[in-house]
Amino acid sequence: MNGADSLIQSLANAGITTCFANPGTSEMQLVAAIDKQPAMRAILCLYEGVASGAADGYARMEDKPALTLLHLGPGFANASSNLHNARRAHSAVVNMIGDHATYHLQYDAPLTADIEGFAKPVSAWVGVSTSADTLAETGLTAWANSLGYPGQVASFIAPANHAWDTCETIAPIPQIPSAPIASEAEIDRAIAALSNDEPKAIMLGARALREDALLLAGKIAARTGAKLITETFCARHQRGAGRVPVDRLPYFGEQAAEHLASFKHIVFLGTRPPVSFFAYPEKPSWLSPEGANLVQVADAKIDVFDALTRLVAGLDAADQEVTLQPRCHYDLDSGPLTALELGKVIANRLPKHAIVSDEGATNGLGAFLMTAGSEPHDWLMLTGGSIGQGLPVAIGAAVARPHQKVIALQADGSAMYTVQSLWTMARENLDITVLLLNNSSYAILNIELERVGVLNPGPTAKSLLDLSNPTIDWCHIARGMGVSASRATTVEELDQAFQAAMLERGPRLIEAIL
Repeated sequence: MNGADSLIQSLANAGITTCFANPGTSEMQLVAAIDKQPAMRAILCLYEGVASGAADGYARMEDKPALTLLHLGPGFANASSNLHNARRAHSAVVNMIGDHATYHLQYDAPLTADIEGFAKPVSAWVGVSTSADTLAETGLTAWANSLGYPGQVASFIAPANHAWDTCETIAPIPQIPSAPIASEAEIDRAIAALSNDEPKAIMLGARALREDALLLAGKIAARTGAKLITETFCARHQRGAGRVPVDRLPYFGEQAAEHLASFKHIVFLGTRPPVSFFAYPEKPSWLSPEGANLVQVADAKIDVFDALTRLVAGLDAADQEVTLQPRCHYDLDSGPLTALELGKVIANRLPKHAIVSDEGATNGLGAFLMTAGSEPHDWLMLTGGSIGQGLPVAIGAAVARPHQKVIALQADGSAMYTVQSLWTMARENLDITVLLLNNSSYAILNIELERVGVLNPGPTAKSLLDLSNPTIDWCHIARGMGVSASRATTVEELDQAFQAAMLERGPRLIEAIL
């Protein structure tokens, strides 16, 4: 047995069953070790950002890490954008990064890089093995750190000689510490705020948006009259008919500030007081009302279910009847496709327990609003704002939950960042339907251009936000990567195509022309 065998066996013993991989020469011993490990599924991704995004999607659904296999510093750098999103989603991800043999580093070969320097900005923990005998221990330390509540990115570096040198050690599995809990003082402050007769709200994020936690929040809202509001971009929101409905904080800062303006007390559970996504001239950055009583009971790293349970007890709300979301169905208009009609089609046809990976950008909001009363489902969002997440996250969700339909609600511009995802969907025969929202534009940036005060953009500025020269043919791209594809330009065409997709298994792409 060598260091690589010891490492992969130890990680498998800890429960890591999936590896999203883009290996190179320095990782060949790790590849061979994975090949010998029947408990671990290896999935090839043609770009490292697909591997890291897929690991994020997997963790959002399973609450445990998948493994990524990345090639040296540049390979990790390619993965960083979606690791930024994973960090913001509080996803458990373990990055296994190959490096040159330790004795080779002195020669400064072309791919030599400061891997630790690359990894630290997006990792809660970074480790480097010191020998073949410590490689497995280093990997398991990363695994344990990734499970720090509610989850985080942990990265470790495996020098090539540590992987091929002889080793006879299987590392013991470390203990995972319990999640920290909210203090009694914060619970008491929240009870006092929620017992007040003045207007109040509860802002929810992270694990507070799971079905069981939402039920507790619903009891508190029914008991106190508090408004339930989610953070704008959620890692995983369990929503739909039969679940507790929650308002979503608007994206634009001035709209969000107005949404919160009337509240005198705001209690935060699983999130922090919101700030504007960007700074704008003469627009607010801090969005909570001036002078309001802000009570931070638990951010994402505090056990929010425990906090909600204690609040329910302290407010004597255990027996409160909760308002649940009714099932909704919409009549469709006919004719050219619009964002609103697209949302209606999805809402009507979304199957029970579907998973939506939402990177729909400007044309995705209608789908989110319309699906509030769809069959119960999970909605995964762009937590870190770094585009190119939607398709990879759909891969990870489909791998984690193979018996649940996955819908990738995907804007055309950001789809190009990780277009290689389509190939992995086809190779693994994943049950993913990509709704490719094609408006041939970075539409959100046209809005942002005006919001920062550029009222009369010239032809160069406009060209930098335009995707129509040449127009991208998504059906041809999908078919070229092995995914069946169709195009819808009318409501009737989309409804027919989406209905068929929901009734059949396997990957497909529907290009919706908007």
